Amino acid sequence: MRYDPPRPAGRLLLTPQDKDAPARVRRLRRLGLGERSEPAFDAFADRLAHVAAAPYSMVNFIDEQQQFFAGLHTPDGFARGGPAASAGGSELDLGRYMARDHGFCPHVVVRRKALVLEDVCDYPRFAGNPVVDEFGVRSYLGAPLLDSSGIALGTICVVDIEPRPWGRAGLETIKAMAAELTGQLERREEVHGI
Repeated sequence: MRYDPPRPAGRLLLTPQDKDAPARVRRLRRLGLGERSEPAFDAFADRLAHVAAAPYSMVNFIDEQQQFFAGLHTPDGFARGGPAASAGGSELDLGRYMARDHGFCPHVVVRRKALVLEDVCDYPRFAGNPVVDEFGVRSYLGAPLLDSSGIALGTICVVDIEPRPWGRAGLETIKAMAAELTGQLERREEVHGI
């Protein structure tokens, strides 16, 4: 007979407390970010996916309740913002919104550091995340968008449904691209006088 002890809240992962969320939301609203997608963010996500050779990439802004993919790249044959058949034949909804307790980007924002998960199943803390079972996520690489005010506005990330050896090169790439996008956001603020 086998005994499996109960897991708290149905999984090991707990979304980290985000004390900076109210300040981040005020900053995002001031910049006009986090409520609508923009072609420039989709183009950035497309380029990020190409550079990382990843099937999925996102520009993600996070508030107190949810995540918003202002930029989204999905594999050919998948619709941005709508359901499409996954490799396994089931429906996969790749909408622009995701609950704050789904995925790994909320951890990146709170940690204010990049996160490399070559195989999420190797980390009990992350293997229990709903995106692993619901979407088949197996590999994640993300970095925070840290602006000059010191606030982590969100993240950029790449995701794969297979384990991926991102390595140091992947880490350096995601960090450099996060810095590039943060610079674009700050120039946007200067140009528009926000």
